[in-house]
Amino acid sequence: MHEKSDVEVMTAALSVVVTRTAKDRGMARLTPLHRETVQGLPTVPDQEIRVLFATLLPGDVTPYHSHRHPVTVYMLEGTFTLALDGRDPVEIKAGQVFVEPSGVNMTGHNRGDVPASMALFYVCEPDEPFADPVNPR
Repeated sequence: MHEKSDVEVMTAALSVVVTRTAKDRGMARLTPLHRETVQGLPTVPDQEIRVLFATLLPGDVTPYHSHRHPVTVYMLEGTFTLALDGRDPVEIKAGQVFVEPSGVNMTGHNRGDVPASMALFYVCEPDEPFADPVNPR
């Protein structure tokens, strides 16, 4: 199941101690933003980890496309509306996370009046394209 998560909900759910300073002044903590089990990650011996930044201006629309592997979207500013084939549109707002599934045709929109800025994270085979274009029906 693909869901968006609020940072506040994830932060309240888990706080993990990972290190202590040399003077025992405090602890560094991980703040979970999202957890999800997915299918479709690459199984070749070598994989690439990619992190991208994208901004859609008001009215911008992404091409109709699919991804070979799941893509995690973390919204920094604005709202990104994602239309996935066979599903209701999803609005992802600043501070929320959504995992775009592999093998599903989709397009994204900025229907708001401010830029929609996001960080995208994914694992793929080396030199694999970010997305595959799909002809609209």
